[in-house]
Amino acid sequence: MEGLQFFIACVTAAGFGIGIAAFGCGIGQGLGVKGAVEGIARNPESSGKVTVTLLIGLAMIESLCIYALVIALILIYAHPQAAQIAKLLG
Repeated sequence: MEGLQFFIACVTAAGFGIGIAAFGCGIGQGLGVKGAVEGIARNPESSGKVTVTLLIGLAMIESLCIYALVIALILIYAHPQAAQIAKLLG
């Protein structure tokens, strides 16, 4: 029964972690795109450099959300009581 409680805690933590990471990454990407569009609107000649920098920045921000997903999957599937929970649940 203790293993099941640990599993429930891991699933809850993983869910909250992904939610918070997606929320933060969405805000960060929105602010980045806003800044890039404003910069291009003020100086259209710099659109090439701004676009390249924007895409690199968005990739870095998205990688943070992917790291949170990896940690959440590790919490759910790679914990020490996985075999006991599999037996318990069938």
